[in-house]
Amino acid sequence: MAELTDDELLDELGIEIEEQKARTYTAREERIIAGFEDIVRFFEEHGRAPQHGEDGDIFERLYAVRLDRLRALEECRELLAGMDKHGLLVGAREDAAPADEIDDESLLAELGIEPSGEDDIRVLRHVPTAEERKAAEEVAHREKCDDFAKFKPLFEQVQSELESGQRETRPFELKAEIRPGAFFIVGGQTAYVAEMDDIFINDQGRSDARLRVIFDNGTQSNMLMRSLQRALNKDEAGRRITEPEAGPLFSGQAEDGDQASGIIYVLRSKSDHPVVAEHRELVHKIGVTNMKVEKRIAGAHLQPTFLMANVEIVAQYRLFNINRTKLEKLIHRVFGAAQLDLEIPDRFGTMIKPREWFLVPLDAINEAVERIRDGSITDYRYDPSQARIVPV
Repeated sequence: MAELTDDELLDELGIEIEEQKARTYTAREERIIAGFEDIVRFFEEHGRAPQHGEDGDIFERLYAVRLDRLRALEECRELLAGMDKHGLLVGAREDAAPADEIDDESLLAELGIEPSGEDDIRVLRHVPTAEERKAAEEVAHREKCDDFAKFKPLFEQVQSELESGQRETRPFELKAEIRPGAFFIVGGQTAYVAEMDDIFINDQGRSDARLRVIFDNGTQSNMLMRSLQRALNKDEAGRRITEPEAGPLFSGQAEDGDQASGIIYVLRSKSDHPVVAEHRELVHKIGVTNMKVEKRIAGAHLQPTFLMANVEIVAQYRLFNINRTKLEKLIHRVFGAAQLDLEIPDRFGTMIKPREWFLVPLDAINEAVERIRDGSITDYRYDPSQARIVPV
């Protein structure tokens, strides 16, 4: 694989290099530039300059007034000349006021900028930064997804696969991870990249593409790939969702090259707690370990996780090439409805609610293990009312 240049590496990591400006602007000039940027954005969205007339909305009429004043003032034309890539400053309306008739306050009023109420013109009020305008634009572009019904099952399936351990969330790293069919978590919502247009080079010389992104709340956005990239990088909780792992969860028989990963163990407690004593044949602890079970349960009577009592080993199932943490979460989800609701004091009198203890018969655990082996367990759950594994 060819090594990336510094610029290419920064590009993949979503780090934008801000070029140092050749000059600095006064507060007044910054406000004029901000007003013109709104007009440019209107032109790019609608394919025409803003026009006067009562038929237009208030924003278009405001932009039209701004444009007239910018065209009429030579200092504004000179300031904005390098930014006028669409030739918007060419020409002027006959009824536009001459430049010498407009003072600073009138100009600010015509540009839709409210004065601060203070004498210091360096204080900006109601003028959003470029970053704020970009963020607001991306949020505002969300709209109702009319065909969300066909995407809803995808979100439900992804959620199920996350809970079963088939998928997991990982930190977002590279722009290359944004592609059709990919899922992300951004802004507290699950996002699905449904479509991607052809990649193009933007004004900054960076690759970009228009996306159709569907959100799990039934909205959609035709945002740019770099907009999604920025949102994921800025969101501390932003994550990408991995693809589901293929194949059976594990094989009970070792094959050439397999590495032993651990053991599913089933324990029965010798506690004299009334609930345990009454249902001793049904109360089981189900766990996963990478050590000998005998070593794992040493000193059980001193540990709250073992109900502060000795235990007996009821069953063991060796597994190979498996993520133990994922498997344990999956088992606990399957038997979640039968989790034992019990609190006991530890050695210091602190009340502890142990996990991994379930009120289930041993034959249901055996069936669950068999379904883990053949990969069908994700479609099944334990039903306490029937005391057996049933289809979801």
